[in-house]
Amino acid sequence: MTRIKRGVTKRKRHKKILKMTKGHQGGRHTLFRQANESMLHAYSYAFAHRRERKGDMRKLWNVKINAAARANGITYSKLIHGLKLAGVEVNRKMLADIAMRDPGAFAQIAETAKRELEPAA
Repeated sequence: MTRIKRGVTKRKRHKKILKMTKGHQGGRHTLFRQANESMLHAYSYAFAHRRERKGDMRKLWNVKINAAARANGITYSKLIHGLKLAGVEVNRKMLADIAMRDPGAFAQIAETAKRELEPAA
């Protein structure tokens, strides 16, 4: 009975891994064992950081909203609380976008929040 060798399959698999690690430094993109390890780490980091990115974006939106809110004489937390009391349902992503692109509209939103907070103060 003939022996089944895997030269073609192995080479194809190795080339696939080496193609995936193109751009990695040193032997991590030319030597199969190092490249395989590098690829596994890279994919695990990519998986984890896709989830981290969501929190990072929210932090960025909060910073932008806070800067715009303070320019309009109100703090971030008071702005969010005032909007919640006023029943304005604009998410942080949209608020940050409005703050950057249309300061006039954001000023009106801030005024709405201030008006809602006045009786409580």
